[in-house]
Amino acid sequence: MNLLVTGGAGFIGSNFIRYWLKKHKRDLVINLDKLTYAGHLSSTADFQNNQNYKFVKGDINNRALVDNIVSDCEIVVNFAAESHVDRSIKNSNPFIRTNINGVHCLLESARKNKIKRFHQVSTDEVFGSLNLSSHKKFNEESVYQPRSPYAASKAAADFLVRSYFHTFSLPITITNCSNNYGPFQDPEKLIPRFITNLLDGKKVPVYGDGLYVRDWLYVYDHCRAIEMVILRGKIGDTYCVGGQNKLVSNLELTKKILEILNKNGDFIEHISDRPGHDRKYAVNWNKIHHDLGWEPKFDLSRYLEETVNWYRNNRRWWQPLKTRSESLYR
Repeated sequence: MNLLVTGGAGFIGSNFIRYWLKKHKRDLVINLDKLTYAGHLSSTADFQNNQNYKFVKGDINNRALVDNIVSDCEIVVNFAAESHVDRSIKNSNPFIRTNINGVHCLLESARKNKIKRFHQVSTDEVFGSLNLSSHKKFNEESVYQPRSPYAASKAAADFLVRSYFHTFSLPITITNCSNNYGPFQDPEKLIPRFITNLLDGKKVPVYGDGLYVRDWLYVYDHCRAIEMVILRGKIGDTYCVGGQNKLVSNLELTKKILEILNKNGDFIEHISDRPGHDRKYAVNWNKIHHDLGWEPKFDLSRYLEETVNWYRNNRRWWQPLKTRSESLYR
């Protein structure tokens, strides 16, 4: 089987390719990535010479290129996205181009070439925000209420994908995941930013009061979920994918990282909050558990420490990216 993985030089995409090549040794994986700020060939170095892997540098908005690749594939897995909320606040144009127009280009090509499955990787941020005191969790029936340009662009993409199922019978599936963490995540994101700051002896900047709550999902659990949905998920369905129900605030998470690195609270610096900051995300993953037997295996406490150790041992990967990533916040 041939897979087109878009955005496969990014954080989740590269981990998914690594996972798929290990589990499905007979499949060919084609990685289409534009190599923007979020895509790094260094994230694919360990499998770049795999005989069942091929890299193509290109834009998902390039219809001729996409058509040429999709014509040889049975499955499209779309990770390609502008995904940083802070960047979407600064300039939303790239988010519209990639997350909406790019998805439309992929869908048109998938329809033309009659692929067997189009899988859209989405986010729980399309559902908006929960109150800190609420015990509710997002699920597949939750109303879309995006609160940032990033979340709105992903919501629009989800609606486009669903429309191609209903209008054109395109065989699609969607996963809406919670916040991911793990190896090869760009140091402009919260967990790797804090880890790398501390490794460099710098303070960690916590937005506002730090009480924003997130549902953290280890990236390999996410890869397992996507695999199950692609292979056994019901065509036309959406599946929510979350962590082990251990919701923690950003401040609690920061203290966990400080403890792992033997740092004290003096390294925390509270800074002005960002606009439209969602207070709480929480994901109910009962459907994917009931239908496909998936559940998260990787505990936050243990694998946060594994992640810290990965960054400690892979400075050569993140150091070249650090200066550029910090320029976003200046």
